[in-house]
Amino acid sequence: MKVLILLLMLLLPAKVAANDIELGGLVIDRTISRFGKDFMFYYSGYWRDMPATEGVSVVIYEQVYPQAGTFLWVEINQQRVYQTYFGRRYNNVKDMAEQAILRSINELANIQASMMLGEQQQEIF
Repeated sequence: MKVLILLLMLLLPAKVAANDIELGGLVIDRTISRFGKDFMFYYSGYWRDMPATEGVSVVIYEQVYPQAGTFLWVEINQQRVYQTYFGRRYNNVKDMAEQAILRSINELANIQASMMLGEQQQEIF
C-alpha cells in the first residue's frame, strides 16, 4: 500500500509539470539582407516582451530588389499586418520595427477579442 502511494506521488508531479509547458508566440525569420536582419532583431526584442502571445505565429518576409532596395512585410497568423520599403542607403530600422510592433499589438488585441467573443478566425486559402 505504501509503495502504491509513493509511486502515485512520484508520477503525479511529473504529469502536472508536462501540462505547464506552453509554447509562446513564434517569430520566424524569412529575411535576407542586413536591413531585414536588423529589423528582425528589433522586432523580436519587442515581441518577446509582449504577454499572451501563445498560439500566435509571426513571419517576417523580405523581397530584395537589387537596384531598388528591399520590400519587407510582417504576417501574423498568415495575415499581413505591416509592410515597408527600405531603400539601398541607410534607413532607420529601429523606428520601422517600432511601427510594426504597434500594428502587431493591434492585431493581437483583435485576435484575443475574437477568441473571447467566440468568433471564428477567417481561414485564408
